[in-house]
Amino acid sequence: MPNASKILQPGTPAPDFSLPVTPDQRVTLSDFRGRPVVLAFYPADWSPVCGDQMVLYNEVLSEFHKHHAELLGISVDGPWCHGAFAAQRKLHFPLLADFEPKGAVARQYGVYREHEGTTERALFVIDGEGVIRWSYLSPVGVNPGADGILEALESIDARAHAGSPSDGA
Repeated sequence: MPNASKILQPGTPAPDFSLPVTPDQRVTLSDFRGRPVVLAFYPADWSPVCGDQMVLYNEVLSEFHKHHAELLGISVDGPWCHGAFAAQRKLHFPLLADFEPKGAVARQYGVYREHEGTTERALFVIDGEGVIRWSYLSPVGVNPGADGILEALESIDARAHAGSPSDGA
C-alpha cells in the first residue's frame, strides 16, 4: 500500500525542477508559471498500466488544454526510453526523465519508491502561482484515470474567476 503521508499535500508550494525531455533539451517547472500544470508520476514507460494511463491522458489532452493546463509525465526512465515509448504510443505531451540522480524530483514530491527504484503512481495539479492544489496517490497497479485531474482544473478555474475584479471595486 502506498504511503500517502509522504506525498506533498494541497497548499504546498510545488518544488521547482528542471528535467531532460530529450538527451539535449530540458523542461523547467517554473517556465509554466501563470498556467496550471499537471504532473503525472508513473513507475515505468513499458508497463501495461502506465501505457494505458499515458494513452488515456493523451486522449483527453484537449480537455486539459481547455483549462490552459500543461501535462508533464515523469518517471525514472531515461530520455531515450521516453522517446521510444512516446513515439510508439503517439503521445503529444512531454515525458520527463527523473533519471540521474535517480528519482531526485520524485523524492521532493514524496513519491519515490526506494525499495523498487521507481516512482509511485501519483498526480499533482499545480496552479499558475506554483502551488499544489490537488494531489493523489494511486495504488501502483491501478490507472487513476483523469476525473480527479479535471475536477482540480475546474476548481482552479472557478477560484480564478471568483477572484477576478468584476464588481468595479
